[in-house]
Amino acid sequence: MGVGVNQLENGQWLEVLEREVVAGVVRRERDLRVLYSQDVLGKGAVALAVLSPGNADELARCVKIAAEADVALLPRGGGMSYTSGYVPQHENSVIVDLGRMNRILEINAEDMYVTVEAGCTWQALYDALKDTGLRTPFWGTLSGRFATVGGGLSQNSVFWGTSQFGPAADSVVSMDIVLADGSIMSTGSAAHSNGNAFHRHYGPDLTGVFVGDTGALGFKATVTLRLIPQRPARDGLSFAADDADSLIAFASDVSRAQVASEVFGFDPYLQAQRMKRESLAADVKALAGVMKSAGGIGKALKKGARVAVAGRGYMKDVKFSLHVLVEEACEAAVKHNMAVVRELAKKHGMRELENSIPTILRANPFGPVNNMIGPSGERWLPVHGVIPHSRVQAVYDGIEAVFEEHRELIEQFEIGTGYLFATVGPNAFVLEPVFFWPDELNEWHREAVEDDYLQRIKGFPANEAARNAVLRLRKALCDVFVRHGAVHMQIARAYPYGEVLDESAWSLVKSLKSTLDPKGCINPGALGLD
Repeated sequence: MGVGVNQLENGQWLEVLEREVVAGVVRRERDLRVLYSQDVLGKGAVALAVLSPGNADELARCVKIAAEADVALLPRGGGMSYTSGYVPQHENSVIVDLGRMNRILEINAEDMYVTVEAGCTWQALYDALKDTGLRTPFWGTLSGRFATVGGGLSQNSVFWGTSQFGPAADSVVSMDIVLADGSIMSTGSAAHSNGNAFHRHYGPDLTGVFVGDTGALGFKATVTLRLIPQRPARDGLSFAADDADSLIAFASDVSRAQVASEVFGFDPYLQAQRMKRESLAADVKALAGVMKSAGGIGKALKKGARVAVAGRGYMKDVKFSLHVLVEEACEAAVKHNMAVVRELAKKHGMRELENSIPTILRANPFGPVNNMIGPSGERWLPVHGVIPHSRVQAVYDGIEAVFEEHRELIEQFEIGTGYLFATVGPNAFVLEPVFFWPDELNEWHREAVEDDYLQRIKGFPANEAARNAVLRLRKALCDVFVRHGAVHMQIARAYPYGEVLDESAWSLVKSLKSTLDPKGCINPGALGLD
């Protein structure tokens, strides 16, 4: 490089980078640095700069120069983290924004894979594949208009396709990873000198090393996901449950039967929040999506009429609700699976409801992210655990005990609490308590939430005491999850990791970090790694 970058005075390495990469990669506008130095939960130190490489080679050059300057490099995907996944811990940091690396590089229908740059959003991938007859098994999160493929793999995300095909990690075949020294490493069959990215396993699973790492081990540059045929026949079912116990038992049975692509549910508080949040205008847009996705004018009119007639009144007396989406190759298979679900519903005493919620969600899979705030502008924070079916009830009871123990605190700061329930594959359950509380919104909320929605909310002043109370409650819930052996997605800096691993596993993870990133420059603090 000529000049030893690590010998340059603070900030001079940025000039080196601008000179040796391309103009426009380095951005120093304060408003942008402030915006990108925060996530859904909170703010960190304001980063020195935002680096926006346009391809893998530019990313590699940025990483090499910044790492040699002993600067912390924090990878940012779509910005939807709530666990401080990319929030700077000190000012000698740069945000590496992968939003410009958003191309779909190859759709290979013969070998059944798709390769994208890591900054490609799940919505962009969905749109690119929808007319091909193909899809990825896991195909995105509800925040997919912002959330990226690289970010989803770093966090090991769940939702669309998860109940049958598992989390994002189970759909990835190969990745190109930029390491701290600026080298680019391929994983899976792509690492073969004469191979390409068609298969995940060739010796030790190097792809798996970089999945769920919250960006602590390297930068995802490109990602290859396997493809499967689309499942054009689809329908949904909704059920009312009188209590969480029966909902949990029913959801677990549906999960084990492997007859649904998505299984998710809400407690009374969370579904009431949803009903309060949405407007008539949103209902009309959602209905248009339902009719457009139905397939054929007859089906469109039938589905649209059912949703319109049902309105919202059918949820008025519902306590807990569970929603199931079924997708198969043909209508006969859908009917069979739905019959299985209905039989399980009878077993658990469920009452069937109009299926508006799964119908609208599936027709509009990547809607606005307005649910990252409450219906009046409250702050929102989820906390989750992934648990085997046999332990879900005990974890739920433990969480309820925490809420009861801290009832005065919850009431003092007007903290609302609710639950999202979901299943992952045949053997795992996601239990996600959520908090809403009156507090000011940050810049990222105002960037991501729709303007017309922001204009309707009253908002709240800053409420640090309530925020601290929520963080105290989150810690108490994490303790419950730890006691029951739960694991977590998007671990980042919020969930325990090293302290709950056995000594040999943690030693191996630390060894990987020191080998791949010896100066500890890549996302320091994530996973509890320095």
